[in-house]
Amino acid sequence: MPALFSAAEFARRAARQTPPEPGEDYGDHRLNPDLRELFAGRALRDAAVLVPVVDRGEEASVILTKRTEALRNHSGQVAFPGGRVDPEDASAEDAALREAMEEIGLERRLVEIVGRMPDYVSGTGFRVTPILGVVRPDFHLSVNPHEVDSVFEVPLRFLMDPANHSRDSRLWEGRERFFYRMPYENWMIWGLTAGIIHAVYERLYA
Repeated sequence: MPALFSAAEFARRAARQTPPEPGEDYGDHRLNPDLRELFAGRALRDAAVLVPVVDRGEEASVILTKRTEALRNHSGQVAFPGGRVDPEDASAEDAALREAMEEIGLERRLVEIVGRMPDYVSGTGFRVTPILGVVRPDFHLSVNPHEVDSVFEVPLRFLMDPANHSRDSRLWEGRERFFYRMPYENWMIWGLTAGIIHAVYERLYA
């Protein structure tokens, strides 16, 4: 049996996922039920992110980025590599791999897709498909400074520990909105990215 927080065990658990139960949807509305009505009247924009788990033996890590302040959506936030699904993309997987290459220079030949999560609906109007990938450790990144300020890794063990999943809130458009946050060293992981991480925990490790 592979070590619990190894890339091999992550891939095994990703492959063993069962389809979501009817009504088992993921998104910011889980902590903010009133958002369901808002989503019902909006056309959601399709996006995909890569959840890149680096094979580092018994203790895998996850690549995250800090987006630049100049971006229109989720500026300055910690995020997975990813973005909108373009008409030219063959699939959500293709979009996630393309974005990872464009944003941080992660070559798709170094990424093994091991599964995908159910779509995650964000309060900003995106339907995000998280693509689960295992990354060979011999990568060399090249950051696109127009989109990414910095890249760092967080131990998978840390992210899959629910003790690190704090709930917080802030006022947004005059209403209190709740979200997960996961402080790690000098980084604050919160919002959409923390929500996806919590969903990965629920489906693969809880």
